[in-house]
Amino acid sequence: MADITGDQRIQSEVLEGLATAVNHRRWFVELALPYLGDNPIEIGSGLGDYAIEWAEHLPRFTATEADPDRLVLLKERMADHPNIDVRQMLLPSPDANGEYSAAVSYNVLEHIEDHVGALRSMADLVRPGGRIIIIVPAFMFAMSNVDIATGHIRRYTKKTMSAAMTEAGLQIEKMHYANALGLIGYYGATSIFKLAPKEGPMVKVYDSIVLPVTKAAESVVKPPFGQSVFVVARTPA
Repeated sequence: MADITGDQRIQSEVLEGLATAVNHRRWFVELALPYLGDNPIEIGSGLGDYAIEWAEHLPRFTATEADPDRLVLLKERMADHPNIDVRQMLLPSPDANGEYSAAVSYNVLEHIEDHVGALRSMADLVRPGGRIIIIVPAFMFAMSNVDIATGHIRRYTKKTMSAAMTEAGLQIEKMHYANALGLIGYYGATSIFKLAPKEGPMVKVYDSIVLPVTKAAESVVKPPFGQSVFVVARTPA
């Protein structure tokens, strides 16, 4: 499998900017939490923002990172969290022994050329019948220079995500689009105004005003489109 693509510096800048979107992160934390089990592993933990919030609810959590520089920062940040183990990992992993209750990966699969192989490797990390929880960016029409600079090979629909999961031998339990207004805002910012999602007033307004409205609406009715595809799949028993 090819390495995860993209400019690591630009990826880190975007991660740092998105780290300020606290309400967005907490929403996506809540989406995965019911499916993580007692000992999950995260593929591509980045700066560790999701890992820290998930680990507050779990006895044990494993955070991983492929990039050596971000791995050093991740280990330093997790030093004060004794229930979080940190590993370097680039799929496929040679020591995938099926010990984890679930594998969760947010905004990573779109960087990997062999995404079906990556899903199979995640399944190998998980106990029989465990879950694979994925969030990926949605809709190729929203592919922008930001996507390209950060190494996105593709964006997904529910149809293409379902096809990848099925080819990897995984059974989909739940799948839906998330953050409909976010897709409109992302397309406008990155494709029309050529902006990157970095820390600033735009991110703060979106996170404090737009995001809560979107979350409340989507808790009642799942939208026909969104900025992301959220999917939960089960490994063979």
